[in-house]
Amino acid sequence: MAGTPAGRVVLVTGASRGIGYAAARALAEAGAHIIAVARTVGGLEELDDEIRAVGGEATLVPLDLADGAGIDRLGAAIAERWGRLDGLLGNAGQLGLITPLAHLDVAVWDNVMAINLTANWRLIRSLDPLLRASTAGRAVFVTSGAAWHFRPYWGPYAVSKAALEALVRTYAAETSKTRLRVNLLAPGVVRTAMRAKAMPGEDPETLPPPEKVAPAIVRLLSPAFTETGVLYDVGRDEIVRVA
Repeated sequence: MAGTPAGRVVLVTGASRGIGYAAARALAEAGAHIIAVARTVGGLEELDDEIRAVGGEATLVPLDLADGAGIDRLGAAIAERWGRLDGLLGNAGQLGLITPLAHLDVAVWDNVMAINLTANWRLIRSLDPLLRASTAGRAVFVTSGAAWHFRPYWGPYAVSKAALEALVRTYAAETSKTRLRVNLLAPGVVRTAMRAKAMPGEDPETLPPPEKVAPAIVRLLSPAFTETGVLYDVGRDEIVRVA
């Protein structure tokens, strides 16, 4: 159906749990074929079971996004099988450690940047021709309020998300004259494993589940959403920052 994800091929990173899992399931229920990418095989298999239960289809891709060559191979495989990619949800992320910048281990910094920033650039680099080949390519990348509300000890995560926003806005500007639409999504406070790690004293049952975010992602990845270079704030249900 025009304007909906039905019949579209959509790649979701971080699909084995949390927001990625909920979004992949919702997109599949809306009729999209999901390319589900994550490191955790068990989580991917559970997702596949749920997608099949709602009559959908998924292709499971166990992949560590720090493996740039693996991302390139994924792009080649999508090109060979479908010749296009209709949607990309760059959701996978790492929190790192909540600690002073001067105390941070180099390996932790490098890992956060590798997953939150570099992997998304590698995805853009590998998948751009496929997204442009779609009649209505859509790319959405998950950011955070940490990118503009700076808090002590959140350095690696905040820096990586601020850099991600610059990356995505640049890509949106570069593709603004094409059919491809590129946007950011800020999910707000959500009940996820990352949130539990960041706020161990918080009662997770007081937070909205990832399923609350999924409808907004389905909307932004649908052909009917035609804005580009914007940030959509789920909590406020509005576009709050425009490139």
